[in-house]
Amino acid sequence: MRPYIYVPAATIAGELEPNGHRPGYDSGDPKTSILKFDTAIKTGVWECQPGGWQVTPRADTEVCYIVSGRATVTDGATGTSYEISGGDVIVQPKDWSGRWEVTETIRKVYCHGFD
Repeated sequence: MRPYIYVPAATIAGELEPNGHRPGYDSGDPKTSILKFDTAIKTGVWECQPGGWQVTPRADTEVCYIVSGRATVTDGATGTSYEISGGDVIVQPKDWSGRWEVTETIRKVYCHGFD
């Protein structure tokens, strides 16, 4: 049985640990920061500075609540672009591929690894 996890709002908005550049970036300077809540089911807060990268087929599904910032996410299969910002929820399913282009430092609460 997994433990109950409670994370207060101040923690979500607080300082995160530097986590290096977003792997595979090809534009901008997308330095990332992170705060992990749980490692078995990967949950936490992730932040990324402006930049872009391709997403190769995902290994698992990720659900994200966008806390702040802006990005354009383009679906590789359809070419449809989505302008995402604070308050939005996105689901990137297993095997999804596409492109992220962060235009304003973005912060999200994420959960993945449950496929």
